[in-house]
Order: sequence, then structure tokens, then C-alpha cells
Amino acid sequence: MMTMGSHRTQAMTGGLVLIGALALAGCAGMGKKDPATKLPVPDAYAELTDARGADRGRVDIFKDGSGLRLELVARGFGAGTYGMHVHAVGRCDAPKYTTAGPHWNPTNAQHGRDNPLGAHHGDMPNLVIEPDTIGRATLQIVGTRLSGDGALLDADGAAFVIHAKPDDYKTDPSGNSGDRIACGVIVTPPAG
Repeated sequence: MMTMGSHRTQAMTGGLVLIGALALAGCAGMGKKDPATKLPVPDAYAELTDARGADRGRVDIFKDGSGLRLELVARGFGAGTYGMHVHAVGRCDAPKYTTAGPHWNPTNAQHGRDNPLGAHHGDMPNLVIEPDTIGRATLQIVGTRLSGDGALLDADGAAFVIHAKPDDYKTDPSGNSGDRIACGVIVTPPAG
């Protein structure tokens, strides 16, 4: 199961109000930390950058009962539809990010949710960004683990990649999704 959405301007305005309210509440408590405002620490994450090294967002990865849940925030993209995938190698050498290798595909399937011989574990739905918004998506990789045999973070790691064009969900091996325009190596947070 994969779900996604985009962050609308209307929701962003509400978020700014909430942040302001939390900041005022923090001042009223004179430095006391409110445990309700603490964000969960992800089990892994990827900081996305473009070929110039500019910040393009972040993917936080959480283990859950069905596999892995990915929470994406994509910044600095124009309105449009972008393919996105988990790639098999934890390297993001600019400018083309070919070092990230092919899509993560531990079952040797073909590409695409509309391909009868697919899909790769790394195949994600397209990211749709509306005008004047920050792209957001919640994605699910069912039946997989973060580490261990056959897991996402194997000996050569993994990366999250956003492509220039939409994925057509069927063309093997990459869905005709075009150039790799943002990439982030998936890492685990430091212990402690």
C-alpha cells in the first residue's frame, strides 16, 4: 500500500499558526520542554540535495508493523509530477547520481506497479507538487526490513532519488522517469 499527498498553501498557513502557538506556549513555560512537541526520531533518513548541493528536502524512515513507512518533504521543486524511487546503492555523486545504482529490487521483479512482472521494492508513486507548495508524501514499503538479510540497508546501502519526469509505472527498468535531479543517501541516526 502506498499513499501520498501534497502540502497545500492553506495547510501551510495553518502550520505557521501552530508553530507560532507552540513558540508562545514555550515562552509561557519559561524554558520547560513539552514532551508533546518532541518529534519522533526516525529509524533512518536521507537528506536530499540537488547537483549544486542545495537542500531539496528530507525522507524520514520509520519501522512499523507492516514494513517501512517513509515520510517525505520535498523543497525547491516547481509545480509538476516527479518520479521517485529507492535506489540500491548508498551513493549520491553529483551531478547525475548514477552512483546510486538501479532501483532497489531484492526480488528481481520488473519495474512498475502497472507491469504484470513488477514492481521493484524501490518503486514509489509519483510525487505531485501543486503551485506554491512544499511536496509531501507518506509512502509504505510493505513486507521489508531496514537491516538484515535482504533488507534495505545492505552492505552497499541505499539512496532515495527524485527524477525530472513522472514515472509511467510500467517501463522496465526505470519507468521513463528521466534524469535524477535530487538524491540522498539513507543513513541511520547516531546512537544516543
